Amino acid sequence: MSKRNLFLVVVYLLVAHATVLADEVKLKNGDKLTGTIVKADAKTLTLKTDYAGAVTISTDAIAEVVSSEPLYVALSDGKTLVGKVATSGGKYEVETKETGKASGEMSAVQAIRSPAEQTAYERTRNPSWFDLWNGGLDFGYSLTTGNTRTNTLALGANLGRQTRRDKTTLYAAYINAKNKNKGVTETTANAIRGGGRYEISLTNRLATFGFADFEYNQIQLLDLRSVLGGGLGYYAVKNDRAQLQLFGGGAYNRENFSTGLQRNSGEVFVGEDFMLRLSDRVTFKERFQLFPNLTNRGEYRHTFDSSLTTKVTNWMTWNVTASNRYISNPPPGSKNNDLLLTTGIGVSFTNFNFRK
Repeated sequence: MSKRNLFLVVVYLLVAHATVLADEVKLKNGDKLTGTIVKADAKTLTLKTDYAGAVTISTDAIAEVVSSEPLYVALSDGKTLVGKVATSGGKYEVETKETGKASGEMSAVQAIRSPAEQTAYERTRNPSWFDLWNGGLDFGYSLTTGNTRTNTLALGANLGRQTRRDKTTLYAAYINAKNKNKGVTETTANAIRGGGRYEISLTNRLATFGFADFEYNQIQLLDLRSVLGGGLGYYAVKNDRAQLQLFGGGAYNRENFSTGLQRNSGEVFVGEDFMLRLSDRVTFKERFQLFPNLTNRGEYRHTFDSSLTTKVTNWMTWNVTASNRYISNPPPGSKNNDLLLTTGIGVSFTNFNFRK
């Protein structure tokens, strides 16, 4: 055999081997897609392809599925089968190592998962509180010099942990800005905000939660605002790409100002929490809350926080954040509204375990 023919045979075998290793999804319209099956449920199947990334396919459009590698098949009776999967005509067949081939009706299949998805699923069933944390640390700094000198430092941290039964979020933000003109230094921003929220799922859509928020703002003459509260939330939208929660409840607000003014008041609140994954690398988050005052009728405050996070690398992000605080009854000498807008780089992590 000549070297040229040997080369062609090797190329053919490599292509054939790659084709054999690919999972196949045949559609009812005759099309065939190849790739790696990530996961599937009663509504959709996710296929990772080399040519189009992750593709989501409606199960109503699928005629047959054939996997080249073992998958995890979760059944309605609680059993999980592991093996190569083939589906056709409303039935499934799993080729297991232990018991050979097992088959049944597709209506009994709750989910199909790749080994990586199964590992992630099992971690969410009974995880340690130190496990499954996602989030990042942000840093921003700007400096101008010349006739005047200004410098701004912004730091932030956002952490979140979500399982099937609960959700924890923690946040902290700091900004300090100064302007120096003709030897006189003026502080134009000096604020620290932080807090956390813990949520317990009652149903797939309904949840109850408690939270604590703390804030210091020199420009608004605020030494400390402490808010403790809780309520109920309803997920109007809840999927891997987008989440929209509408919530409401009650809170206790304690405020101490540098003027000596102290205020304690009860509040009710309503709000919404929105998250949208614009792509695999870009995520937008936003939360708005309105707090009518029950102790001093007619007074109110509202908060707005948003962030746009873009993954530059697997661990580095570029972030733009906006944070607004409004109170209808500020102390004399300060304004109602305080808006902070920052941008900078950050470090992100996924499913982090703090005990490692």
